[in-house]
Amino acid sequence: MASLADLFKTDKAEGLSELFVAQLKDIYWAENKLTEALPQMEAAATSEELKSGLRKHLAETEGQISRLEQVFTLIGVEAEGIKCEAMAGLVEEGQDIVSETQSGTLTRDAGIIAACQKVEHYEIASYGTLTAWAKILGYEEVSHLLHATLQEEEATDMTLTHLAETFVNASAMVE
Repeated sequence: MASLADLFKTDKAEGLSELFVAQLKDIYWAENKLTEALPQMEAAATSEELKSGLRKHLAETEGQISRLEQVFTLIGVEAEGIKCEAMAGLVEEGQDIVSETQSGTLTRDAGIIAACQKVEHYEIASYGTLTAWAKILGYEEVSHLLHATLQEEEATDMTLTHLAETFVNASAMVE
């Protein structure tokens, strides 16, 4: 049976390595797109709690982009994005929610939270996969960087859930 080190001396690892880089470029584009969308969501939000959370997540996303740039440097690949159709669609859906709900309502906030959670779940899936692949490819430092982002995305999702469950959803129901 071949050892893990022997496996990486073959072409077998090449396919996963190429997929890893392609998915890094995908999430890099996605995070940059998100930095454009979050200020729009903040401007459309009603509650100060949601506005504050979106501002915090924007700053966090900017840090995640810097972390991704570190990852690209560590693996010797130029940091560039490839259009992420999933994020483009999720951002468009979020914009549709804003345009289809009444300004100044917690119904709109409930919709914004739903849209943001869809984004978070996409990011959680992406970073979970990338973390596992980095580890198997032998990129320990990269794996740690990606895992740190994964933890931030999970925390953001929990914060959004808490916000929705503590007052936004119930308030939206009685508007």
